[in-house]
Amino acid sequence: MGTLSSISFSAFDFNLGVKYPEIPTRFQSSKKTKSSCLLCGESIKRERVVGLKRLRWRCYSTSSNDDDGETSSSTTNKSKEDAEDHASLSSTPPPISPLGSAYNNFQVDSFKLMELLGPEKVDPADVKLIKEKLFGYSTFWVTKEEPFGDLGEGILFLGNLRGKREEVFAKFQTLLVEVTGNKYNLFMVEEPNSEDLDPRGGPRVSFGLLRKEVSEPGATTLWQYVIALLLFLLTIGSSVELGIASQINRLPPDVVKYFTDPNAIDPPDMELLFPFVESALPLAYGVLGVLLFHEVGHLLAAFPKKVKLSIPYFIPNITLGSFGAITQFKSILPDRSTKVDISLAGPFAGFALSLSMFAVGLLLSSNPNATEELVQVPSMLFQGSLLLGLISRATLGYASMHATTVAIHPLMIAGWCGLTTTAFNMLPVGCLDGGRAVQGTFGKNALIVFGLTTYTLLGLGVLGGPLSLPWGLYVLICQRTPEKPCLNDVTDVGTWRKTIVTVAIFLVVLTLLPVWDELAEELGIGLRSHGFLKSILDLETNPCKEIMSERFILPDHQV
Repeated sequence: MGTLSSISFSAFDFNLGVKYPEIPTRFQSSKKTKSSCLLCGESIKRERVVGLKRLRWRCYSTSSNDDDGETSSSTTNKSKEDAEDHASLSSTPPPISPLGSAYNNFQVDSFKLMELLGPEKVDPADVKLIKEKLFGYSTFWVTKEEPFGDLGEGILFLGNLRGKREEVFAKFQTLLVEVTGNKYNLFMVEEPNSEDLDPRGGPRVSFGLLRKEVSEPGATTLWQYVIALLLFLLTIGSSVELGIASQINRLPPDVVKYFTDPNAIDPPDMELLFPFVESALPLAYGVLGVLLFHEVGHLLAAFPKKVKLSIPYFIPNITLGSFGAITQFKSILPDRSTKVDISLAGPFAGFALSLSMFAVGLLLSSNPNATEELVQVPSMLFQGSLLLGLISRATLGYASMHATTVAIHPLMIAGWCGLTTTAFNMLPVGCLDGGRAVQGTFGKNALIVFGLTTYTLLGLGVLGGPLSLPWGLYVLICQRTPEKPCLNDVTDVGTWRKTIVTVAIFLVVLTLLPVWDELAEELGIGLRSHGFLKSILDLETNPCKEIMSERFILPDHQV
């Protein structure tokens, strides 16, 4: 085994415009040895350069102790040789080995391929023209340029603003079209890493330049339409399934056994469910109606602003019928106020319809003449939402709520599911409606703080109860990325929008916050028992009584 003093290092370092320090002389061998390059296999006595322009490297290789006994010069002579070699590098190009030349060509081809596949960058000639024609001492004095965009494909102009930002920006947008045509989009953003405020009030601003084909979203493809259609059909199925599941106390025993017994393998005859489909349709219509109202709200708010939206991608869910829909912006938003208005319009429309159905369902549930249309649900479900549970308790009364099951109208279930889905979509995280509203109202940094808090509460199960984990995974996979900046991403949205967003977030927390056990016992919201399952097991005609009692591990005195 060789020691450090018996090993010779020949160079292989990359120099990309940066000076790398020389190896200290104590690491150099005092004996002259034969070193072989790991790439070319040839003996090396001096540094070999196989670089492209300013890119150069030296190869390190070890030498053995059993050489032919040749002695090398001293360390001082070695340093002199290295100095002479460095001097020769600046005068004459070094020889390039065949392998080094091939590797060099491969690098050049890789760089060219990356440039071809990457986004098209801003033309330097256009940058020079824009600096001459747009910016100036009376509008915006440019002091520095930096890369702009996700991959640095644009230019960010930093400097000092010399006028009212909205007027200057409007003037720049007009001049940009006159100077370069319809090639670029100009963004007014907050200056990054700026600690000082603008002397005229508000944050310091910068102007970013991107090509239109890079900054604007692409058109919807045929496959995206197909996927959206399939998801919508699955959402219809999950909504109908929710309506059927709400009638579990009426379903045939074979069907109940299949859906509750984990050991059940053979599916029952699904024709047994057909008689229950018709009675499940009102609930399914209510869930789908909330979804459609939500999307219509987005469209009505986007149309006057000339903002294009993508086709909605509905997300099916068997617990709520649907988790809502993913709707993308297909054009750049003009300002933050537009982002807030469009983001809030959908949840507000869905909230209005859901609240109406919930209120009507509550009134019908308390009507003794509508008993034939009511369905039995476990009273423990009302502990899933603090706000909705308190409203139900105030309307239905203590006697109805403090029981094992509660008879309610299907419209109330549809309204409950719609309000819960709307609340989930208004959570301030990612590019959900709530995340977009918070980002447009308070800025991207505030969204990061709200998002981390929301993820923590979902992970701990504080918000959403048993749905917190699947919803958190859905957001992480599909909706975690914040929305891209608006053209005017600086102008404040106003006090009343901030107030509305703040109140909306507060109501979202109240809706998704469960009722803790002590408060539920005090108010009489539900019984801490398995009374609903007991009501099913007590049916004399239920052949799966023994299996279901094992499945849910009911106490002996309840079976």
